[in-house]
Amino acid sequence: MDYRKYGDTIYIRMDKGDEIIGGIQEVCKNEKILSAVFSGIGGCSEAQIQTFLPETGTFETRTLCGMLELASLTGNMISDENNVLYHHTHAVFSYKDGEQHCLAAGHMKSITVLYTAEIELRPVIGGTIHRQSDPETGTGFWSFL
Repeated sequence: MDYRKYGDTIYIRMDKGDEIIGGIQEVCKNEKILSAVFSGIGGCSEAQIQTFLPETGTFETRTLCGMLELASLTGNMISDENNVLYHHTHAVFSYKDGEQHCLAAGHMKSITVLYTAEIELRPVIGGTIHRQSDPETGTGFWSFL
C-alpha cells in the first residue's frame, strides 16, 4: 500500500494481498483522521459481504473468491468517544460464474486486493462525526457533537 495527500484528499493505492478496509483504517490512524468518507475501484480476490438481519441483530456473511472486479466501493470511517475507528462500507462486485456474468453487493466485512485498488479518502473538515451506539439494533450510527 502507498498513499499521497493532495490538498484535503488522500489517494491510496492498495497492492496484491492488501486488505482494503484495514488499509483505510491504517491511513486514518497515521494521518490522525477521526472521520472520513471514501470511494474506490479495483481488482480483488476475496470479499466478505454481509447482510444485517434485524430480527436477530446479527450479520449473515457470504464469501466470494476469484477474479472480482470492484465496480464501486463507498463508505465512511467514524470514531467513538475513545477515538476507536469504525467503518461502514458497501461495495458492488462483478464476476464470472462459468459463462454467466454476475453481480454481488452489500455491506462489507473485508476485501482482499488481487492486483490493485485505488481509493480516494476525504477527511471531514471543520468537525468530527462520531459513532453513537443504537441499543435497538446493536449497531452504531452517526452522531454530530
